[in-house]
Amino acid sequence: MGVIVFLVIVVVIILLAAIRVVTEYERGVVFRLGRLIGAKGPGLFFLIPIVDRMVKVSLRTVNFDVQPQEVITKDNVPVKANAVVYFRVIDPTKAIVDVENFRFATLQIAQTTLRAVVGEAELDDLLSQREKLNARLQTIIDEQTDPWGIKVSTVEMKEIEIPDSMKRAMAKQAEMERERRAKVINAQGEYEASQKLAQAAQVISEYPQALQLRYLQTLADIATEQNSTILFPLPLEILSAFQKIITKDTSEKQS
Repeated sequence: MGVIVFLVIVVVIILLAAIRVVTEYERGVVFRLGRLIGAKGPGLFFLIPIVDRMVKVSLRTVNFDVQPQEVITKDNVPVKANAVVYFRVIDPTKAIVDVENFRFATLQIAQTTLRAVVGEAELDDLLSQREKLNARLQTIIDEQTDPWGIKVSTVEMKEIEIPDSMKRAMAKQAEMERERRAKVINAQGEYEASQKLAQAAQVISEYPQALQLRYLQTLADIATEQNSTILFPLPLEILSAFQKIITKDTSEKQS
């Protein structure tokens, strides 16, 4: 009786060891006596105890951070660049058989590619063309990990760290650029104002009555400010006439 109970317990343990359950986002890569059988799942299936061995592989998208890499750019500026990589396994059999540790291998490829791409770019491109460089990183890493059944979907450079001396130089350059733009805008405004004044002078020369209307508008503006003194502008022709009279009287006295 005791032998029968023992045998029943052994059979139950063997059956439990043979049952495997793989979730929807996983696959089980099965080896039978060291020989690849294939990937199974999702769901419930049985393995031959002792004979079969299974390695679970997740098919979900995962990510890892690429630690800051010290690189000298194409224009000889030392920088530190880091990135984040998103990838997933699309062929679990290749990911297990063709590479020992696909996650670590992908990380190493990402580090070397990041150093290479940053080293081939200039500092201005790193700061202004980040999306273009991210796309290039993703393409290169994806091509190199494709034989392992890995799909790299996104690579994003997170931060570009530059020396403090370069930061000060860039800040000074930006300040000078803002001053230059301000001077250009001021000069453009002066030029447009001079054009308008020239057009106004031409109109007044053709229509003298416009000058008198301008006088009246000026008087109205002064009056609204409640000033105690009001200036009445006189046409230059009147002043010229007075000057001629004074000059004539002076000449007659001298004669």
